[in-house]
Amino acid sequence: MSRTVLRNTVVLSKLVMNAIIKRCLSSTAASPRAITRRKSKHFQEVVFVGAARTPLGSFRSVFKDTPVTTLGAEALKGALKDANVDPKMVQEAFIGCVVPSNAGQGPARQVVLGAGCKVSTTVTALNKMCASGMKAIACASSLLQLGYQDLVIAGGMESMSCVPYYLPRGELPFGGAQLIDGISRDGLKDVYNDIMMGACADKVAKEFSITREEQDEFAIESYKRSAAAWKNGVLDAEVVPVKVKQGKKDITVTEDEEYKKVVFEKVPMLKPAFTKENVHHIQVFDRHLAYFEGIPLSSLEAFSDGTITAANASTLNDGAAMVVMTTMDYAKKHNLKPLARMLAYGDAATHPIDFAVAPSMVIPKILKMANLEVNDIDLWEINEAFAVVPLHSMKTFHLDHAKVNIHGGAISLGHPIGMSGARIIGHLVHTLKPGQKGCAAICNGGGGAGGMIIEGL
Repeated sequence: MSRTVLRNTVVLSKLVMNAIIKRCLSSTAASPRAITRRKSKHFQEVVFVGAARTPLGSFRSVFKDTPVTTLGAEALKGALKDANVDPKMVQEAFIGCVVPSNAGQGPARQVVLGAGCKVSTTVTALNKMCASGMKAIACASSLLQLGYQDLVIAGGMESMSCVPYYLPRGELPFGGAQLIDGISRDGLKDVYNDIMMGACADKVAKEFSITREEQDEFAIESYKRSAAAWKNGVLDAEVVPVKVKQGKKDITVTEDEEYKKVVFEKVPMLKPAFTKENVHHIQVFDRHLAYFEGIPLSSLEAFSDGTITAANASTLNDGAAMVVMTTMDYAKKHNLKPLARMLAYGDAATHPIDFAVAPSMVIPKILKMANLEVNDIDLWEINEAFAVVPLHSMKTFHLDHAKVNIHGGAISLGHPIGMSGARIIGHLVHTLKPGQKGCAAICNGGGGAGGMIIEGL
């Protein structure tokens, strides 16, 4: 090849590449207005203009044959309708899901397209265990604050009923192979200590003197508050009906199932779900960690007398929750009604076995970010993975129970793990009155927690 031909080829290649780059930038970049905003030194004010969730189905019950992507799409349709937003306006999406196994490629993407959004809508799936839904909202908020997008949806979803059993790939040994429960393996078991999350919660309950009676009392109150909320129509604004096939007929699910399944007289009589035998599964890793950080080994054995039961712990459930977020400027321009504004959000982490105390670590961080004090918060939503979690925060910050989870929580409503962080934010969006401030916190497996403060508009 001559030098002239080679030079022309290189020039042509550069022109083609520049054209491709220009086309990609024009189709995926933020709007010129957003680019201009990024040059400014102040963050955009982020607001919620819509929020919705599906009813919560009990484990292997009404949603047992409903794919998680269907639940997610229905919740997103409801949130967009609540916001009076055309799905084609959505620019980006963040959706949390912990165990999407067997849901098909890109479950979050399926949700967005299933709700009628454009194929150019970019989608990111997240897994921060139980805090996934809240983390999705935090990611969306960051994007909007920086001016990279104008309208974003976020939320979480989980179908624990559809999580499969796992069979390890490879040759089957003589005598057969053992099936692994996907829920336990990837959702509810502390991998660092090889114990269930409830055993970890038992340790925290014992260490901080949170009694069985306190936990049972909290759980009973959660059920009573959820029942009252449904009876009084409090949850109607946030829950969208979902049609499912049951046998040969179609039915419409309109409310949560779990809160109806309690027998109060039996709560104090239930046996502990996690016992002292779990102490033998604590691995050398945490024992060495305890030694080097000055933690007495006895604290690792503090849950040998269990107080966590099926009644004062959350349940396995199916559901999805989504929110629609934008900037105040964009909302005004497009006549969208802001329901609440974002004030602060953040994360915290500690030892995996102590995940139940992590919400008490993130709360001071986000209060400081928002320049607020505990007494400035009107409503608290602290996820009820176990009663010990909100009880620990209530004791730590001397919170009035009358302001904490006023319409019940995960113990009575249910805890689809990837959804719950988004559910409690969506509930605050619909519950807070103008000027009221709400703080939400949720623990997650591995020793973490997410937190968020919003203000009603």
